[in-house]
Amino acid sequence: MSAKPEHYDVIRKPVITEKATMASENGAVVFEVHMDANKPQIKEAVEALFGVKVKAVNTTITKGKQKRFRGQLGRRNDVKKAYVTLEEGNTIDVSTGL
Repeated sequence: MSAKPEHYDVIRKPVITEKATMASENGAVVFEVHMDANKPQIKEAVEALFGVKVKAVNTTITKGKQKRFRGQLGRRNDVKKAYVTLEEGNTIDVSTGL
């Protein structure tokens, strides 16, 4: 499967946090994805871009917080994350990038 331009629109960037690092020990990788992306699209994009076999995809939507910026009230954007579980023997090194 070759990478199509729309695959780069589905997956925004890898998430590198403590929780994501803990998930990677169990063969899962966390990506920030487009809000309209569904699980089959995410699975197809990860398999095409990284050349791995995906076992499962779980998604979460984090609502944006209300924060102050220079005294003005502002709102952070909502974020959709995908927890992608890989088949045995497949790995993605997110620290190197695409």
